[in-house]
Amino acid sequence: MNSIPKTPEEIQQKLERSFAYNLKYSLATNRRSSSQHELYLALALAIRERLVDRWNETREARIEIKGKRAYYLSLEFLIGRAIGNNVINLGLEEPVRKACEDLGLDWAALCEEECDAGLGNGGLGRLAACFLDSLASLQFPAIGYGLRYDYGIFRQRIVEGYQTEDPDEWLSAGNPWEMVRPNYSVNVGFGGRTESIHENGRDMHRWVPDSEVIGIPYDMPIVGYGGVCVNVLRLWSSRASQSFRFDEFNHGDYEASVAAKTRAENLTKVLYPNDQFYAGQELRLRQQYFFVACSLHDILRRFKSDFGNFDLLPEKIAVQLNDTHPSLSIPELMRLLVDREGFSWDYAWDLTVRSLGYTNHTLLPEALEKWPVEMFKRILPRHLEIVYEINRRFLEQVAQKFPNDNARLQRMSLIEEGPTQHVRMAYVSIVGSHSTNGVAALHTDLLKRNLLPDFYAMFPERFNNKTNGVTQRRWLLKSNPDLARLITETIGDGWITDLAQLKRLIPHIDDPQFREQFRIVKRAAKVRLATHVKSKWGFELNPDSLFDSQVKRLHEYKRQLLNALHIVVLYNRLRRDPSLNLVPRTFLFAAKAAPGYTMAKLIIKFINNLGAVVNHDPVSRQKLQVFFLPNYEVSLAERIIPATDVSEQISLAGLEASGTGNMKFMINGAITVGTLDGANVEMHEEVGDENIFIFGLNTTQVAETKSFYNPRWHYDHDPETREALDLIAAGHFSRNEGDIFKPILNSLLDVDRYMHLADLGSYCQAQERVQQLYRDPEAWARKAAMNTACSGKFSSDRTILEYARDIWNIKPVPIDPRVHHDTMFMAAIGTAEYLKHTSGGA
Repeated sequence: MNSIPKTPEEIQQKLERSFAYNLKYSLATNRRSSSQHELYLALALAIRERLVDRWNETREARIEIKGKRAYYLSLEFLIGRAIGNNVINLGLEEPVRKACEDLGLDWAALCEEECDAGLGNGGLGRLAACFLDSLASLQFPAIGYGLRYDYGIFRQRIVEGYQTEDPDEWLSAGNPWEMVRPNYSVNVGFGGRTESIHENGRDMHRWVPDSEVIGIPYDMPIVGYGGVCVNVLRLWSSRASQSFRFDEFNHGDYEASVAAKTRAENLTKVLYPNDQFYAGQELRLRQQYFFVACSLHDILRRFKSDFGNFDLLPEKIAVQLNDTHPSLSIPELMRLLVDREGFSWDYAWDLTVRSLGYTNHTLLPEALEKWPVEMFKRILPRHLEIVYEINRRFLEQVAQKFPNDNARLQRMSLIEEGPTQHVRMAYVSIVGSHSTNGVAALHTDLLKRNLLPDFYAMFPERFNNKTNGVTQRRWLLKSNPDLARLITETIGDGWITDLAQLKRLIPHIDDPQFREQFRIVKRAAKVRLATHVKSKWGFELNPDSLFDSQVKRLHEYKRQLLNALHIVVLYNRLRRDPSLNLVPRTFLFAAKAAPGYTMAKLIIKFINNLGAVVNHDPVSRQKLQVFFLPNYEVSLAERIIPATDVSEQISLAGLEASGTGNMKFMINGAITVGTLDGANVEMHEEVGDENIFIFGLNTTQVAETKSFYNPRWHYDHDPETREALDLIAAGHFSRNEGDIFKPILNSLLDVDRYMHLADLGSYCQAQERVQQLYRDPEAWARKAAMNTACSGKFSSDRTILEYARDIWNIKPVPIDPRVHHDTMFMAAIGTAEYLKHTSGGA
């Protein structure tokens, strides 16, 4: 150990030397000929060097203590960019900035060179990324497992108002944050048959696959705040077991010679293949099994190396299934324990159930994943046998607890009967794990009462709630440095690791000077966003207008269309009375629609056409602006959220599991317009009725209304609703494009599954209250700041502490800074604290 601590100046000098070394020897270039991206890579590698020692020491500490470890399995990790987050968590922001200044580099521009790691579709993947940050910051022993997709979520372009999809080649220029670990590769089989054998005095089963691929692990460091703990995200990439068939190549059949390689590598080629087609469904099932097989192999390898005694399995591993995508873990773990390890069914089942937990993320019945039995059997024949046996034994339990209830047996069967049989993966997940949690209090209650009441009656002790959270390190400290600085100057920096401390802001909100600084911070964020949007897309945002944002995945239940209908209502009011005194408002939309989701893509087209009309009509362009910002991703969210005044969280009550964007906006001082849905309910409780705009039907009213709901009644009885729909029908927003929006109108008037028209009047009233409040800057600043002050509950740190206590039963493993060989990290913990830790020697 080097006992002489380095000063910040020495840290900076070491960074500069490392940058020069990597530019010359790792990238074989120099300052004169290097591209901007090469400069970014050299700097990223220099920063990576600063965390490698701590990464190794974290791993060694875990091996030495041999405690229980959590394994978080998720097919999505929407990581975003790593360089800025790593620098902040390492405590190196000032040395890096000063090093860049000395080297003549633009730190902000270099950060822009990094591609977003778009390995997720939306909130589910971003939640997983927040959880990894919290696990590392809280020093919990944990590993994330996912897939290393060659192409992440698609890159979205808007062409004539329509969404078009391009490949997201995030790896095309290399990823300096990953390290390949080929020595831990895993062979994964598919297809084939099962054989019955008699071995060791008992009947056994053996799966004989007819094809095989190799999973190659790539590790990404997850740096906890303070730079003390570095956990790992292990991502699997598929490779063929044989690169190509040399005999076919020699005979001139070049395509056939590499066909197996192509099929194998397709497994991790793209996030979520289009599963509207059978081939896409099959690829997705293969993808999920590949992910599960690699991850469980790795988990058991670690366990057997450290312990060996399988009696300890539930005491040493906690595997969390993030939604149903990893639900094949249950039959796969049973296969490994029964077929490979030779354990009895009952013993293996006990280990499996006690080792696994399941998080549900949906209240939509159609979103509960299921697979055709025929497909399942062809791809995973042994696993289907195991699922059937699980189902047989489970239904025996149900029959014992609820005798003579055949309807219940049919409802609860893991196999859905019908013209096509399906395996119900959510049911498999509940039966095969000891914990099923929802992600907001309302969501968990609705799971018990509406979506899964039979399973709650069967296993009431397994159901629990873990309200989602977000990491304040990325979503405030990094994305909104001006607000972070104001908070720290006001109450200290303890909120960075304990967000509940934001409550200490409440007494300061009565201070006019604090409110003035709060307004200045918000306007600066709006100016930054306007500058970025102008340079990237040429849109002219007015930073003195109210910024009203709805940014999230495009789905009908999230009701971006309701927001758009309100804009049409405002536009009609201005057309009737151009002198109407409306608060100038900029409506910002950003969202990606699934490539096969026709209605969602049509709504994107409508929003773009609406903006094209409203932004250029002399009657409205000074009062209303509507912009759809393309290619929504984490780095764009980091710009939009700090700049937002009004956060749109307007899903139909009872359909949003939780939401996490709502929390990010709240932390950054936006006021929510929302329904009592998902975590909005708990946000309402925290901030109080006077600091949030609640509207619309609640879950009980939705349920009571659906049986007789007639959307045409609202069209007939609400003049503004009728005028808005008539204007759309008249082609005002689709000139020279015919009746392109007729499907939207038909959906609203004939079915309106998500009850847009039922809530439109209440929504417009809430928006009127927004306008009235915004006219009073002091009152607005008070309520906006109160949102920040009351957001402490919604940290992912709190969520992870609850998972660790209630489901995983794991403890933190503190990493002692004294054993660190590169005292670079004294910048993260402070010089005085560093000297205190090192004064006693090694």
